[in-house]
Amino acid sequence: MLDIVYRDFGIGYVPRWHADIVDPRRAYLDPARHTLLVAVDGAGEVVGTGALDARGPRWPPNPRELAERYPSGETAQVRRVYVRPECRRQGIARELVERLVEFAVADGGYRAVYLHTDPAVPGAEAFWRSLGKVVLDEREGRGAGQGIVHFELPMGAGWGGR
Repeated sequence: MLDIVYRDFGIGYVPRWHADIVDPRRAYLDPARHTLLVAVDGAGEVVGTGALDARGPRWPPNPRELAERYPSGETAQVRRVYVRPECRRQGIARELVERLVEFAVADGGYRAVYLHTDPAVPGAEAFWRSLGKVVLDEREGRGAGQGIVHFELPMGAGWGGR
């Protein structure tokens, strides 16, 4: 996950944003309603990750309307869906996200699946648009001005445009 933060985001490790990456057990494995999925290839190399937790978007830095619409405890937030560049466009991310949504549905306590993405990351926005609906695009001047795009994923049958 840190490889992607450095390579794709170009920002490097920022403790207040990336503490979950250096302590995934505490962030995703110990809490009962959280999970971390890891995709490995035939040689046992990690090729992708995807995580989910029960924390809705916080205000600030996210717009207040999102924090109110997606409260913690009722919102499954998809996080850290990363696939190594050489393994992209093989369905790995889609499979990870599908399993994360299945986890959220099986939990029974989530009423929405939310995520946000940085559209500057190549392919990210198009990928998420293929799976869910945009609930706020900060580039349109209604958000916090970060340029982030916020999505909701469907929780029922026909998931992911299928």
